[in-house]
Amino acid sequence: MVKNIVVLDYGSGNLRSAERALARVGANVTVTSDFTAALECDGLVVPGVGAFEACMTGLKSVYGERIIGRRLAGGRPVLGICVGMQILFARGVEHGVETEGCGEWPGTVERLDAPVLPHMGWNTVKAPAGSALFDGIDEATRFYFVHSYGVREWELHPGDGFAEPLVTWAEHGVPFVAAVENGPLMATQFHPEKSGDAGAALLSNWLGTLE
Repeated sequence: MVKNIVVLDYGSGNLRSAERALARVGANVTVTSDFTAALECDGLVVPGVGAFEACMTGLKSVYGERIIGRRLAGGRPVLGICVGMQILFARGVEHGVETEGCGEWPGTVERLDAPVLPHMGWNTVKAPAGSALFDGIDEATRFYFVHSYGVREWELHPGDGFAEPLVTWAEHGVPFVAAVENGPLMATQFHPEKSGDAGAALLSNWLGTLE
């Protein structure tokens, strides 16, 4: 069955690139900021480029944090991309400015400690066993990154009765979180929509997880 996907338009992100990439793998895609459409679709994609603070401002302008929260409360899938992943964490710190994120995961988005920034180009990732997003994707596969900030420490460690999220790592100067799979909430720091066949395989895997 064809899945209805909304790419959330809140003034930030590679909207048309994401739309084309999802359509390529068989999704019916709508780019919109409409609250009801974003709430009721089979899968919501939250893109994002630029500064953490600007993305949070844009997200709140379309009540995106409420949409994400309500979808997750009902077990409905959300995929964050790049800064769209970063804003899912508790806070971001850029140029001395601390901004509150959506708080779906604890943790801080901070500047990478690397000799060259931004981290721009193709990089491998280290996915954990059992990953749905990276199922069938060779470990030597490279994905496209463009960022200077990331999550350098994973802080969510659920107790008994909660499944441990699957965290994928990459390295540029220091290790950082490259992707997370946490029930209906998944996200990538890299851009699958700019990662060619590798990105298409990952997006196809994500579509395959949708109920």
